[in-house]
Amino acid sequence: MSENTSKPKVALVTGGSRGIGLGCAKALAASGYAIAINGMRDESSVTPVMEEIKAAGAPAVIYCQGNVGTTEGREAIISKIRSELGALNVLVNNAGVAPSERKDVLETTQESFKRLMDINLEGPYFLTQAAANWMIEQKEADSGFEGSIINVNSISATVVSTNRGEYCVSKAGLAMVTQLFAARLGEYHIPVFELRPGVTKTDMTSGVTDKYDKLIADGLCVTPRWGFPEDIGRITVSLADGNFPYSTGQVIMIDGGLTIPRL
Repeated sequence: MSENTSKPKVALVTGGSRGIGLGCAKALAASGYAIAINGMRDESSVTPVMEEIKAAGAPAVIYCQGNVGTTEGREAIISKIRSELGALNVLVNNAGVAPSERKDVLETTQESFKRLMDINLEGPYFLTQAAANWMIEQKEADSGFEGSIINVNSISATVVSTNRGEYCVSKAGLAMVTQLFAARLGEYHIPVFELRPGVTKTDMTSGVTDKYDKLIADGLCVTPRWGFPEDIGRITVSLADGNFPYSTGQVIMIDGGLTIPRL
């Protein structure tokens, strides 16, 4: 955190009202960040979550309703942070969706493919673009400004699931987004990182709990347990706090060793 305690750093966590996003938001709050969470639900339905984040230690919490997969949604998110918090130091691109129905790649629909590309890939690409330009603006106004971008991706960027091909493609694309912006923002000392969680306990995986309980028991992961949102949150804070000052564009695996090649 900055030594200037009178003005806390600001972090935006997309999809921050549940699951991994909430884990990241609470961890950042505990480290003293003012938090903006984004989601699609009405603000009234996320009020308890905002109170939870506030209780974790955030000096301020706001909710930015909007679909990251649309231009209007992204503009509304950035506009509200500008007007209510006045700064943005950390962007955590976490919002993402799975296919509404898992289908073999031979049966993937164009509608499902487009939906996932809009939210999982176009959304973080252009939200990162907007945030990066604002961070550059802040850096030019104050040489002491510290900013970073953290993309919460998935092992599906490289691990194939033929029954949700559109999800895998969107995540593979997000991996390149990390590399592109890391390369572009280096001159401004704004690092870009990528987190790749494995099997994590969230709403998204609630329907396949029995399947993964068995796979984990049978040795799917080197660390024999599920991942939890708090696991991702702790690493997010470490990156946001600048604890890896000579790193950018790097992928941090948070998968319990699932992707280690083993015989």
